Amino acid sequence: MRVIASRATSGLRARLVRDLRDDAGASPVEFVLVGALLTVLTLGVLQFGLAVYVRNVVHDAAVEGAYHAALADTTLADGAQRTREIVTRTIGVGYATDVSVRETSSLGQESVEVRVVATLPLVGLLGAPRTLEVTAHAPVESFD
Repeated sequence: MRVIASRATSGLRARLVRDLRDDAGASPVEFVLVGALLTVLTLGVLQFGLAVYVRNVVHDAAVEGAYHAALADTTLADGAQRTREIVTRTIGVGYATDVSVRETSSLGQESVEVRVVATLPLVGLLGAPRTLEVTAHAPVESFD
């Protein structure tokens, strides 16, 4: 009885070793694993690029609004409106909700500060609200 069990065990072991050395069917599995990894990596890079784009648009709009508000014949509200218009036209109305403009004196010079708080996109344009904050300054112009 012991000999039969020993032969069955050695036959099972041999078949198992032979099956483990056989690489038939490994290519589709490798393709799926590598393809999924590359897809996730590509989507991550695209999402990072979108987040950088949104940040640059919001920053450029804040700079434009600050320079517009600093003109001698405009008001602070004009600068805020200009910032909202640029952000709304470029990436959407949901990103132009919190725009504040105030006069400051930095480095001994009167200036206008525009602060924009927006959503940082995490999945597509959906993201965490109020996680992106951008501030821009412009020197105040006068007719003097």
